[in-house]
Amino acid sequence: ERAGEGAWLYCWVISILFILILQFAAPLWIMPLFNRFEPLKEGKLKDAIVKYAGSIGFSLKNIYVMNGSKRSGKANAFFTGFGKSKRIVLFDTLIEKHNVSELIAVIAHEMGHYRKKHILQGVILGIIKMGLMFFLLSLFISYQGLFDAFYMQDKSAYAGLVFFGLLYAPLDFFTGILTRMFSRKYEYEADKFAIETTGDSISLSTALKKLSVENLSNLVPHPFYVFLNYSHPPLLERIRAISEDSRVQGFEDSGEKSALSGPQS
Repeated sequence: ERAGEGAWLYCWVISILFILILQFAAPLWIMPLFNRFEPLKEGKLKDAIVKYAGSIGFSLKNIYVMNGSKRSGKANAFFTGFGKSKRIVLFDTLIEKHNVSELIAVIAHEMGHYRKKHILQGVILGIIKMGLMFFLLSLFISYQGLFDAFYMQDKSAYAGLVFFGLLYAPLDFFTGILTRMFSRKYEYEADKFAIETTGDSISLSTALKKLSVENLSNLVPHPFYVFLNYSHPPLLERIRAISEDSRVQGFEDSGEKSALSGPQS
């Protein structure tokens, strides 16, 4: 009410600053509040990770193990942060249930997201989506027709927020479909990057199969349900794509396997 018609723009700018600050603050100060992060110990796995990172010209000093088993038996790995705060994080459950070559394949996939700028694109897409939401909010938060529809004689910013939430939910559902389409595309691209840089499609496929079992994934979801709700392609589709990419690269036919995959544990 005090900021006037430009309120939505102020909210958007403040939210953008918050998101960007969070990209640096989350891995350093926020996430450690809820989980324990320990540097990966010296050994075959760390040597293999450093060797792989060096092979693709990637400067990686921060490799951490997170006590994911504290809350769940699910296994995961993720890339977080930018600049000096960037780090690869492996769940302890992931290390426990996968051998070195499979872990390298998973890490190559996560590095693929970074190298292909998927993280940056996701942040930009989220910022654009947020700007759209704030702009629409500015149009409807005081729209008289909404208050008339709910038999309210006096305008209220608080009621306007509730009414806008009801209106925006369907739009958010459809924009979410678009966001998830990009996300599934990014997963295929990260898988392809992992194959190209490790030369080891078998370990990536095996790792995905194990993750699917550990995370209780649905192997045969309905395609339309995938289109509406899945941020990751189903396992069988990813394995088919990996197999096709490996044939194109000639890895399966030649039986070659990159030494960068590391020794089997």
